[in-house]
Amino acid sequence: MYILQKALTLFIGSLLVAIGVNLFLVPFGLLDGGAIGISLIIHYAMGVKVGLTFLIVSIPIFMLAWKYYRSFFYNGIHGMLLSSLIMDLLYPLNMIGRELVISPLISAICGGIFIGVGVGIMLRLDISIGGTDLLAQMIARKLSINPGVMIFCIDILIVTMGSLLIPSVHLVLSFTTVIMVGITTSLIVLKSANA
Repeated sequence: MYILQKALTLFIGSLLVAIGVNLFLVPFGLLDGGAIGISLIIHYAMGVKVGLTFLIVSIPIFMLAWKYYRSFFYNGIHGMLLSSLIMDLLYPLNMIGRELVISPLISAICGGIFIGVGVGIMLRLDISIGGTDLLAQMIARKLSINPGVMIFCIDILIVTMGSLLIPSVHLVLSFTTVIMVGITTSLIVLKSANA
């Protein structure tokens, strides 16, 4: 029963992340933090698929996790693989997003909420999609600091670099997405801890 619950959560979480990215972020050239943010930067700059890039960016981090933090590897590998696949399968949603959402601010908020809910429900069952969040968790454990603070710092760095590399990326709206992802994920994980 637990395996079925974990598989369903993994699928729903990956689906929500993919909807957040494709329906809300891509149509307005917005960024998220982490490996998704790096994947979006590469997508906007070179037209490479977001999910494929997410997979490529995550591989070296998973190799580190395999060597030093095996539990992080096992809890993240399925989330990373499924999220990558669903992100690319749902890429056509960006065309609907262009028609459906009028305001880039609303898109930044909704994209952040969808990604945050997806990541949050997976984290409740110790599933991660990996990427730089996994790297941040490993650094935080090594330095004995709060992983949330480490993740936020890496996310802000990625969004700032992305806005410098790609002039069409809106820095404030992308920060809005990162903040919404952080708040939504935290609320879901916190609710789970209090339940």
